[in-house]
Amino acid sequence: MARTTPEPDPRTGRVRALFERIAPRYDLLNSLMSGGRHHAWRRLAVKLAAPLRGGTALDVGCGTGDLSLELARHPLRRVVGVDLAPSMVERGLRKVARRGSAERVHLGLGHALRLPFPDDTFDCAVTAFTLRNVSDVSIALAEMRRVTRPGGRVVSLEITPWRGGLLSPLLRLYFHGVMPLLGALVARDREAYTYLPSSIDAFLSATELAERMEGAGLTNVRFRKLALGTVTIHVGEA
Repeated sequence: MARTTPEPDPRTGRVRALFERIAPRYDLLNSLMSGGRHHAWRRLAVKLAAPLRGGTALDVGCGTGDLSLELARHPLRRVVGVDLAPSMVERGLRKVARRGSAERVHLGLGHALRLPFPDDTFDCAVTAFTLRNVSDVSIALAEMRRVTRPGGRVVSLEITPWRGGLLSPLLRLYFHGVMPLLGALVARDREAYTYLPSSIDAFLSATELAERMEGAGLTNVRFRKLALGTVTIHVGEA
């Protein structure tokens, strides 16, 4: 599959700067805002990726390394994670070192729209809470498919926008009221935690994301909703 070359991406700098600012409190706020459930969601995403014994895995938008380390709990030969924000990667590297996983887990800088790997490099590719922050979801998915070997799985864990329903007022209050307040109190950055719920509002529905995955050439695409439908795991095959 030919590599897809994206157009210049003016959003990249803004997203990088935002995550650079919140890196020191990113893990704490993830736990506070999800009630600690984000670890269980990552475990399920990795399980659905079906990593091969002795194989290789890619974590796109690795952040501070939680998903990469979850992959490393499986008998993989090598886990690679890439992220835009140097401060997030630095924290991830320290976490990897503390866990004694540096021989198998390798984190570095990389762009989801220009993955720095040859075709068919990995046995699976996963991403968590990243796709809604990229400027072109279709290109990011096409890149993940490109670097995944035929038959391997591409998995996305992402927050899903809610549109209507009995719980919609409560969810809107939480994401647009409580989340920015926590961001202001804990990270001292209300702006960043106002952007994050806005990015959810603007993101694709679960069905729309499944269609984008199929459009990127993935097959047997399916998804599972969690957390009252606010979080979805998508799986497709390269």
